[in-house]
Amino acid sequence: MIEIRRADERGHANYGWLDTYHTFSFNTYYDPRFTGFRNLRVINEDRVAASEGFGTHGHKDMEIITYVIEGALAHKDSTGGEETLRPHEVQRMTAGTGIRHSEFNPSPTERVHLYQIWILPEAENLKPGYEQTYFAPEEKKGKLKLVASRDAREASVKINQDVSLYCSILSKGEKVLYELKENRHAWIQVVKGSLEINGEKLNASDGAAISDETLLEIKALENETEFLLFDLN
Repeated sequence: MIEIRRADERGHANYGWLDTYHTFSFNTYYDPRFTGFRNLRVINEDRVAASEGFGTHGHKDMEIITYVIEGALAHKDSTGGEETLRPHEVQRMTAGTGIRHSEFNPSPTERVHLYQIWILPEAENLKPGYEQTYFAPEEKKGKLKLVASRDAREASVKINQDVSLYCSILSKGEKVLYELKENRHAWIQVVKGSLEINGEKLNASDGAAISDETLLEIKALENETEFLLFDLN
């Protein structure tokens, strides 16, 4: 079963400095049909204006992944983490017992476009932590590249939950296959371009919840089609 979450049906808010779309219920947006999927709780697509950003604020008991599509994002947190995140880098922050952080667009002229993803952790009160890794585009072209996992295998960032996150960049007509094991589920989020999953078409910013499927055939309909695939328990 594939349930598509269309981009233009998501929650939306525009605060001037932040233009944001919510795949799931978030902040003032609430839809009882879309409160998360498995351990996924937030998939926000954000565009932050030049020289703007999220001031210092706190989180607890959440795994937070940030994936920049265009531009750059300057990060600071209470663990001492201070990095700038750019395209093809994956940032993982474990909020655990409590973490405070800020995310700021350092460019005076260009906005930053990103996905912010929240995943429920496997346990509460974990030690807060931060990790950031670059995955070259060549590692993702024509295949599924593991970028985050529970056991940090294949040099992926570590998520404190039974989730594997893959990224892929495909040329038009190119396809990849992914086998879902028994009692596993998937979420696919299209970052750029368009694709078909088992014959179902998804465009940029569309998402799909997938259950009771054993084999996913993902075919790009445009060049430089980029997507994220979450394998979830």
